[in-house]
Amino acid sequence: MRYLVRLIPEEEGGYSVLVPGLPGCVSQGETRDEALANIREAIGDYLTAIEESMEEGESASVTVDVRVA
Repeated sequence: MRYLVRLIPEEEGGYSVLVPGLPGCVSQGETRDEALANIREAIGDYLTAIEESMEEGESASVTVDVRVA
């Protein structure tokens, strides 16, 4: 799957990165490459948490914004 991410350069250095289609899925890094690696891990953790909550019988709702490049 592909997710659109928003990479934001920070004034004090480094980058923040978020996934608009996965509310609350954010990360950061000192370099662009580190920030992107960190958000890949955050996306995996986010999706795992949703899967586990659904297995426990909780309802989960996710809006996914997928862009094809």
